[in-house]
Amino acid sequence: MQNVLNNLGLMIRPHFYELAMMIIATLLVIYGAEVNRMVKRQVGHWHFVFRTMAFILVCAFGYGWLTVWFTPVLAGWLSLIPLHLLAVSTIGILFLLGFLAERKRQL
Repeated sequence: MQNVLNNLGLMIRPHFYELAMMIIATLLVIYGAEVNRMVKRQVGHWHFVFRTMAFILVCAFGYGWLTVWFTPVLAGWLSLIPLHLLAVSTIGILFLLGFLAERKRQL
């Protein structure tokens, strides 16, 4: 069993960056509407041009910066997972993201 888990871990290890980006993108999809709603409450009374600029800053630059900056950080954290736990951890992360998405959908 240990050999199978190590082999699966070896297959996942080269894809840390993609896995990290997938996690971040999924979290942004799940919680992005809430962030946008919060920003809308804060800038709703502003002039149209300034509201538009605020949303451009938050959506394009904020989400983009978060993705570009945090992806390598998260990939580094993922690389700390021991090889024999990597496949199980990856599946657990995917299930957690699915659970969060489903829970969010039901609210």
